[in-house]
Amino acid sequence: MLILAIETSCDETGVALVSGGRVLSNVVASQMKLHEEYGGVVPELATREHLKNLLPVAHEALRLADAKPADVDAVAATRGPGLPPALMIGLKAGQGMAFALDRPFIGIHHHEAHLYSPWITGDPPRAEFERFEPNVSLIVSGGHTLLVHVEAELRHRVIGGTIDDAAGECFDKTAKLIGLPYPGGPQMDRLAGEGNPDAYEFPRPLLYQPNDDFSFSGLKTSVRYFLEKNPGLLADAQKVRDLCASVQQAIVEVLVKKTLGAARRLGVRCVTASGGVSCNLSLRRELAAACARDKLHLRLSDPQLSTDNAAMIGVLAERRLLAGETATGLDEEIKAGWVLA
Repeated sequence: MLILAIETSCDETGVALVSGGRVLSNVVASQMKLHEEYGGVVPELATREHLKNLLPVAHEALRLADAKPADVDAVAATRGPGLPPALMIGLKAGQGMAFALDRPFIGIHHHEAHLYSPWITGDPPRAEFERFEPNVSLIVSGGHTLLVHVEAELRHRVIGGTIDDAAGECFDKTAKLIGLPYPGGPQMDRLAGEGNPDAYEFPRPLLYQPNDDFSFSGLKTSVRYFLEKNPGLLADAQKVRDLCASVQQAIVEVLVKKTLGAARRLGVRCVTASGGVSCNLSLRRELAAACARDKLHLRLSDPQLSTDNAAMIGVLAERRLLAGETATGLDEEIKAGWVLA
């Protein structure tokens, strides 16, 4: 079947065409520059951009896939979680298209789609579900940090999450304290590569607690107090690099040790990571080293599929439809606070 998928949960407008697990096209219109001057995503502006960009992005995705609307067998869109007005654009557009074409529609949980993005590989990308194995999955982004036990395809349970700030939020807010431009996480990653991660000591929240939860609010506060006590540090470029490396090391150590600890406890032989923060070079390197030590299979989502995209929405929608899942009603609403079970 040919699936047209739409993603508008935050500030990126995405449309993809997926068939037989193959990603025929995956077009994303980013709004990063638009929100840069505000230091974060402004929901009203994001919604206007989705309205402006969705049709051109959809036309381009169809062109690249050499398909026409009438060729589409089903339509999918992100139903939640996300920014309510942004979600509304993609969901209602998808439902409208499904109604016009008399095709089934399926609403997809954004985080659940992230669980399967590490299984989409190659050029052109294709889902490798024939190699699927039970895993512990780390979903790490600006808004969410989750550990999920994926027991089998389409069967999972959340075992841990953040109790306050997500890892990506900690990166971005720390970067703002340092004075780096938005989005701060990638800027910190770049500077950290030239810094000394052992230069400054910062807390590793919940690292030794017997649970799978995360907490990064205290780390962010620790950086703020550190800068208040060392007001001249930001004038020294190398010390800024060392600070970025030290903070990044604290975040990455918590993410890696919590993930590997869960994998050992649950007896799985595979670990996956997805979400925007999974592009962080230090996180990818440390996860690879830790999995090699424990002889675990590691799957990292491709950087192009780590951030918000419609390809992962389409791949999951196809698997759910093939498994016999009932289509989502055309009058169903968004679920902005949808919690991954």
